[in-house]
Amino acid sequence: MMLWATLWWYFHQPEPAPQLTTSSSANTTDAGKPKGEWRININREGIFKGKHTLPKLERMGLIATEDSSVGVDPDDGVGRAGEGFEKMFVSRRTFWQLDARIYLFTQAPLAASSPYPSMSPAGSRPSSPNRNSNLSITSHSADTSTPGTPVLQPTSGQSNHWRSSTPPGPFTSASHLPTFYPPPPTQYTWTGNVRHPIRPKPPRQGETFYTRYIPSLGQYLSFRVASLSAKPISHRGPTLALPDHRETLFRTPHSSADSVPTITGLSLSEDNDDTPTTQLTDCQLLHKWMNNPRVAASWGETAPLSHQTDFLSTNLASRSSFPVIGCFDGKPFGYFEIYWVKESTLAPHCEAVGEWDRGLHVLVGEQEFRGSHRVGVWLSALVHYCWLADLRTGCVFMEPRVDNEKLKHYCESVGFFREKEVSFPHKHSNLMKLRREAWDQPVL
Repeated sequence: MMLWATLWWYFHQPEPAPQLTTSSSANTTDAGKPKGEWRININREGIFKGKHTLPKLERMGLIATEDSSVGVDPDDGVGRAGEGFEKMFVSRRTFWQLDARIYLFTQAPLAASSPYPSMSPAGSRPSSPNRNSNLSITSHSADTSTPGTPVLQPTSGQSNHWRSSTPPGPFTSASHLPTFYPPPPTQYTWTGNVRHPIRPKPPRQGETFYTRYIPSLGQYLSFRVASLSAKPISHRGPTLALPDHRETLFRTPHSSADSVPTITGLSLSEDNDDTPTTQLTDCQLLHKWMNNPRVAASWGETAPLSHQTDFLSTNLASRSSFPVIGCFDGKPFGYFEIYWVKESTLAPHCEAVGEWDRGLHVLVGEQEFRGSHRVGVWLSALVHYCWLADLRTGCVFMEPRVDNEKLKHYCESVGFFREKEVSFPHKHSNLMKLRREAWDQPVL
């Protein structure tokens, strides 16, 4: 845990110059010198001197060595780690593809009132029942006096998101210590005439599955599964919103007259465009965004609220994709879809598609959260999630329309490359691809 946290700090520091000066490149200009990758060397000293420490870290995937031989040292593993563990390192590219939940754990089991989402490193450590505990999950309150204090779930009058999270998965432990299980053997099924692996179930409606602090913005970015709930889904994770902002976002209604509007009780006409997005259901958010002329030009889903409800229902019922709501400091800003490419309409246009490759559809609905300084953050975070969700995913695809030059440029800025143009019945698109091996890190 200490090593992972230390590496996390290191890889948030300014990147060293990538140019390599060797005997062969000594006379080459800096612009033309070969480039290396950012590595942190782990020496066999201090806490790493134990005979099992470095081998164990290597087996866990946190560190690596270019010496893949057994070695000729007969004392390797007897009294110390052998010479093959002298030159260990961690590269930035590898670090950002490792799921923190393998390495992080709490010093003691968590209380039930942890403010972190269940899929975060902290919240995924369920503790045993405590007979002396009198906490109620519907009576949490947040201290809004200090900026940066994580905001807890409001009382039950505002949201129905207190149901349990996704059942125990690969990173869930019965104690506060982490554990990990490899992916299960692949099983196959058919979608139409396409044979593909049976997909793991995504998180539940309203569940936050990705949270990360963004230093360049001073905000937390999170993604959660969209929900058909008739009440707004309240943000439960950490936030750096100002105290007065939190009071607006997470106010608990005191009477039925102040209750959060429902789908039938709230009109999304132009007179209500200033309604805070935190007080809208996901169907209402989609209705607001899809009827924005800027968004409608790309998505073509302008229609009454009932259409957006059907649209979201269809995507929640899909076996090859799931809908996502993105939030900055708990405030919804966009809609996304993460899909498996193998059984999608894109696959026939691709020369080669891996069985675990994924694709993205993106939409930013809130003007407040537009701009190139934010696009790189949330787009690279979506790619980051794809790498973390399944280590077998080797490529992420996007297919923006050819006249959307701005999105094509944004894709290229985070590592995508244009392979070719493809035609669908409803659009002509640039086929954008990003391979895992070419990806370094999410935008910080």
